[in-house]
Amino acid sequence: MFKNINKQTLIYLVLFQIIVITVSNFLVSIPIEFYKLKLTWSAFSFPLVVLAIDLTIRILGKSIARATIALSYPFAIISSIGVLLIEGTPQNEALRIGFASASAYGVSTLLDVYIFQIIREKYKYWWLAPAVSTIFANIIDTFVFFYAAFYNSTDRYMSENWIEIATNQSLIKIVIGLIFFLPFYGIILNYLMKRINRIKN
Repeated sequence: MFKNINKQTLIYLVLFQIIVITVSNFLVSIPIEFYKLKLTWSAFSFPLVVLAIDLTIRILGKSIARATIALSYPFAIISSIGVLLIEGTPQNEALRIGFASASAYGVSTLLDVYIFQIIREKYKYWWLAPAVSTIFANIIDTFVFFYAAFYNSTDRYMSENWIEIATNQSLIKIVIGLIFFLPFYGIILNYLMKRINRIKN
């Protein structure tokens, strides 16, 4: 029975990540200023990916987490490029953003799995592993993505400001992840553990 739960959960996690990545790639093309900080709207959506990965590692293990990443990867590229093309983004730019997003997603989430597992094995505090992995994963994801997507790109605004935007975006993503999503992680973890224990018993 538990294997069936894992398979069903895996499907939901893959769909969730594809949706969040696709939405984030749409939102990254919309720059904003937040308290005079140059950002894009994707700063408020991508931390959900890290939350989902961390919960996957904690509940189902690192192998399932890596499987989630591997299965999400190709669909995330296709859906992201498709949304950008529908939005009217030029083809070359849409392809570049799509592959930049996939590269950043792959590197940051695999790093997240690695860091989370190490911290979890060494320390007993439930909040420490997701907190540390959130910081590193969001920084790596943001800078890999913005460099690959906008360095010397045809989008003049993003090309000229990508370092500042990436720095601000990293800070906002970390703050959102630690203040809002970390407590949410604790609530969901507690709920899922109780549900799994009931099913096992």
